[in-house]
Amino acid sequence: MTAYIPPEFDVVRDFALCVSCRVCEKQCANGVHFFDGKSKKMAADPSKCVNCHRCVCVCPTHALKIVKNPDTYRQNANWSGQSMNEVYRQADTGGVLLSSMGNPSAYPVYFDRILVNASQVTNPPIDPLREPMETAVYLGKKDVEIRRDINGRLVDDLPPQLKLSVPIMFSAMSYGSISYNAHESLARAAEKLGIYYNTGEGGLHRDFYKYSKNTIVQVASGRFGVHAEYLAAAAAIEIKMGQGAKPGIGGHLPGMKISDEVSKTRMIPRGIDAISPAPHHDIYSIEDLRQLIYTIKEATAYLKPVIVKVAAVHNVAAIASGIARSGADIIAIDGFRGGTGAAPTRIRDNVGIPVELALAQVDSRLREEGIRDAVSVVAGGSIRSSADVVKAVALGADACYIGTAALLALGCHLCRSCHTGKCNWGIATQREDLVSRLDPAEGSERLVNLVTAWEREIQEMMGGMGINSIEALKGNRLMLRGVGLNETELKILGISHAGA
Repeated sequence: MTAYIPPEFDVVRDFALCVSCRVCEKQCANGVHFFDGKSKKMAADPSKCVNCHRCVCVCPTHALKIVKNPDTYRQNANWSGQSMNEVYRQADTGGVLLSSMGNPSAYPVYFDRILVNASQVTNPPIDPLREPMETAVYLGKKDVEIRRDINGRLVDDLPPQLKLSVPIMFSAMSYGSISYNAHESLARAAEKLGIYYNTGEGGLHRDFYKYSKNTIVQVASGRFGVHAEYLAAAAAIEIKMGQGAKPGIGGHLPGMKISDEVSKTRMIPRGIDAISPAPHHDIYSIEDLRQLIYTIKEATAYLKPVIVKVAAVHNVAAIASGIARSGADIIAIDGFRGGTGAAPTRIRDNVGIPVELALAQVDSRLREEGIRDAVSVVAGGSIRSSADVVKAVALGADACYIGTAALLALGCHLCRSCHTGKCNWGIATQREDLVSRLDPAEGSERLVNLVTAWEREIQEMMGGMGINSIEALKGNRLMLRGVGLNETELKILGISHAGA
């Protein structure tokens, strides 16, 4: 017996407008639309619809719309329709539920409960249109003694740094999880903007070595695609210990997304699920992590910063302290709303903590221990706007990773079916017919536009605070105020309530 699960969406077609051109049928990778030979009209199977809106966008007569299916189960405050459907699916298959993108649950979004203070009269604002505003950021260790030579010139013995024109980078998204064209869009945009993109744990395609000056490569537990040339090609190397969307478990790339080119790049078999281990099997302590950090530094002649990425968890402040003392140059903290190409649904929706709380605690702990300058801090996990960037920096970040926002700029509609490999927008797929829908030239231009717009807004917000540099904003929690937060939340964030 197989349980009946009502379709989540309905496909509504206006037959007065539909001309049966069959464009929707050709554009839908999920097989929702088809031509009914008997009625000589277009029809649809709503059970296959993921609400990606591709058909709605490409319909030349605007005859389509996707709506929430009104056919629901009897109302139950404890058992939602989603919970019931998940039980039915697991009873049918015996399998673990798989999901993609970030946590969609209605947990508090602390960025939305934080306001930015503005300057008035006694601390006048700064006009970013007429006065210089410094948005450039250097990521890396800065706890070096200032020395001068016999001629009084500064001795430059600063460890290797990453220079960003704006405190934003494109976060880790692997080739395999996303398409060749999506990867190229990110690389091109990073080069043009003067920032960096992250390869994720999928290795680096040979075609993208030319973007090495703007590339961060990742060393994850599966060591997919890791070799000496790969490390040498990078501007920085990131050791992935954890990921916000799936803390405590390894990576997962479904086999249908492992094409010939992905197989070569990752150095793994074609068509077989790639599952990286939960732990690095050579790391069970901070001392083990230190050994890998210095192995990488030796392999790259101490010329590249080493980043350690961890998921936001309850003891992340203590973990960050250990990482800072282990020799890492940068710590990346990934909150529980971070996106993913594939993760167990239960992990994605129930494990980890918000990046705002984790970030504030990490910054406070490093300052209390006098080692804040020993490491830079990058925050990620659903950074949705320039305001989120400003608030994250004020909470203690040097810069932010953006992933989902970047995919939205490329055309993603958050249909949350990345793990199926059938992305109708050519982003989270390896199917050549779908990949070709994303033009890397247009995609990179849209990414440049997004970051450029955010940079202008960051300058405006900084000017309104009377601050003219990102460095002066970093960790400046006096410029933040909470709304509707309790005392414990305010204490963890290190901010006062609005009006206080």
